[in-house]
Amino acid sequence: MTEQASLRIVYMGTPDFACPALRALYEAGHEIVLVTSQPDRPSGRGKKEQPTPVKKLSLELGLPIEQPAQIRGNSEYEEYVKSLAPDLLVVAAYGKILPLELLRLPRLGCVNIHASLLPRYRGAAPIQRAIEAGDSVSGITLMYMAEALDAGDIILQETVDITGFTAGEATEVLSRIGADLLIRTLPAIADGSAGRVPQNHKDATYAPMIEKSEGRICFERRPEEIVRKILAMNPSPGAFVLLDGNPIKVRAAHVGEQKSTKDRSSGCVVSATDAGVAVQAMDGIVVFDVLQAPGKKALAAAEFLRGRRIMPGTIFENEGK
Repeated sequence: MTEQASLRIVYMGTPDFACPALRALYEAGHEIVLVTSQPDRPSGRGKKEQPTPVKKLSLELGLPIEQPAQIRGNSEYEEYVKSLAPDLLVVAAYGKILPLELLRLPRLGCVNIHASLLPRYRGAAPIQRAIEAGDSVSGITLMYMAEALDAGDIILQETVDITGFTAGEATEVLSRIGADLLIRTLPAIADGSAGRVPQNHKDATYAPMIEKSEGRICFERRPEEIVRKILAMNPSPGAFVLLDGNPIKVRAAHVGEQKSTKDRSSGCVVSATDAGVAVQAMDGIVVFDVLQAPGKKALAAAEFLRGRRIMPGTIFENEGK
């Protein structure tokens, strides 16, 4: 970081995506007066409450952490933030729209690290939606915050090639770029020289939260669409097929070279060998390379098939559309 006074920062974030920027601010010597994250949620097979990734990092760094159940209308939280006299509020995938009363508190305003090239993909799941749509590029937008969802003025953007990435891989890359972009831009934000370009709201598209049910693979789709869904749902919630009513997650796949025939219905297994489980889709074949049975680890097709027999002609239950 270039020589500058340490800023008093309130940081708000929840998932893994938000961790690199928090660590970067800490290592750059800024005074993080408060970290705010979503409340702990039940997770895993035992459904035990688990701390958010940002909370875990905050505890590791010895930073003060708050986890209010709600922000909007929470006058106690707003008064607490006000009492801290922050210079800047930094948000990265916090998970809630912040009220105007909170946005007005910091001296330098509020900035958000968003994982898309706004105004494209405003909302909760920009990385997954970009991959699912087949976008070859995504990026990071550093923006001033407004009360509306991801609608504030753009400070700076950086483009990233995400071809072939899983959502997990893209998240890791984009989160590091977001952290770097923030640290490089802070001096300009502090002295008021940072860019400020209004978004063209007519071009806005939205990336709604991913529902677990969306992971179910529909074989009435083209193979390339199915492969994109598998990438977009990896690692969470995971794309899956149903066999005898039981879910099998598909962690990796590719478009097969075999020709489609009208003899087979969608979801019919064409072959199951060490090379993968080939399944009939719309106008082509999709090949599952890595599969995961419930409660088990993900395995390459060859190893998976040694523990579970899947024969040609087997039908995976189809979502229907």
